[in-house]
Amino acid sequence: MLFNYGEIVMRILSKRQVKELVLYSPQHIARLEKAGSFPLRVQLGPNRVGWVETEVLDWLNERLVRREAPRRHS
Repeated sequence: MLFNYGEIVMRILSKRQVKELVLYSPQHIARLEKAGSFPLRVQLGPNRVGWVETEVLDWLNERLVRREAPRRHS
C-alpha cells in the first residue's frame, strides 16, 4: 500500500511482509513493539494494521550497523 505525502511516497507493509523481512513471528513482533524495541504498527482499519516500511528498514539497518561495529572486550 502506498501513500503519497507531498513529494514523499510512504509504503505500508502488511503483517506478512514484516514477518518475511524480519523473520520473527507476529507474536514476537508484538512483544518487541510493547517493549519499545520495534516500530509501532499503524491501525489502518478495524481489522487491518501495517508498518511504515522506512521505519522497519531503519530498524533492520540498526542491527546491521551493530553487527559490523567492532566489539569491545572488557
